[in-house]
Amino acid sequence: MALNRPEPRADRFVFEAIGTDWQIDTAEPMSTNLRAHVLDRTRRFDATYSRFRPDSLVSQIAAAPDGGRFEFPEDSLKLFALYDQLYTATEGAVDPLVGRQLELLGYDPAYSLTPAPEEVRAAERATDRATWAADIVRDGTTLLTQRPLVIDVGAVGKGYLVDLLSAILREAGHTRFVVDGSGDLLHAGERAFRVGLEHPFDPKRVIGVAHLKGQALCASGVARRAWGDGLHHVLDARTGVPVGGVVATWVVADETALADGLASALFFSDPQRLVEIFRFAYVRLYADGRADCSPNFAGELFT
Repeated sequence: MALNRPEPRADRFVFEAIGTDWQIDTAEPMSTNLRAHVLDRTRRFDATYSRFRPDSLVSQIAAAPDGGRFEFPEDSLKLFALYDQLYTATEGAVDPLVGRQLELLGYDPAYSLTPAPEEVRAAERATDRATWAADIVRDGTTLLTQRPLVIDVGAVGKGYLVDLLSAILREAGHTRFVVDGSGDLLHAGERAFRVGLEHPFDPKRVIGVAHLKGQALCASGVARRAWGDGLHHVLDARTGVPVGGVVATWVVADETALADGLASALFFSDPQRLVEIFRFAYVRLYADGRADCSPNFAGELFT
């Protein structure tokens, strides 16, 4: 996304976390200790939720042949509660147990980007598909499983980490900042700024502009992680098939985790159903070039 920041930037902290580039702009300089705190928080998040790390907690769940009892940190309460809501609102289309289906299409821990042979995928389809509602028993921060399960928090996780890092900044006394997790961002401050909505297939173009003030903006698109004809990371968990029709979404909400999750949900669900449950604004772009947006979207569309 192209950003036009109205407030002076005194400090910029650029780093890599959870496999992507991050940037934090603050109106006041960040201390060395604060930067270290941010990096430590991202490492702990990754060590818990990354399915691309063999030593992570979710990888332990995937490797447990008979399931087991797994203790998550306190931050899991809000993360998993949001997944409960999204799973119900999308009738199972957004499901953190979509990880196994992503692996079968080639988006695996080794980044092979090579789909499993058809006979392997057919055998998988013949088994009972794991679902968040049926295969996970959650007691507070404890998850109970009875078989190997591949958890993928990609629909919400990056946005949630933006919120966690923003809370660290606020605790340190920062009131004007932008935390940008490779396109999932949260703004804090009194003056609004303009964010370009990048065209999913042409990063030199924007399809519109959002006016953001003290809120989060998240985008999702089928071209961001694509590795073959019709192969990308936005899957309907009910079918394991990459979506078509909608090619990009943008959501503005008060929290980045919610904006991130709804940016995924809008590929599968009627916005009117989601509006009954959540408070947000959105833009959607279709494969034929059409775009629509919610009446409360603060910004302009050029298409």
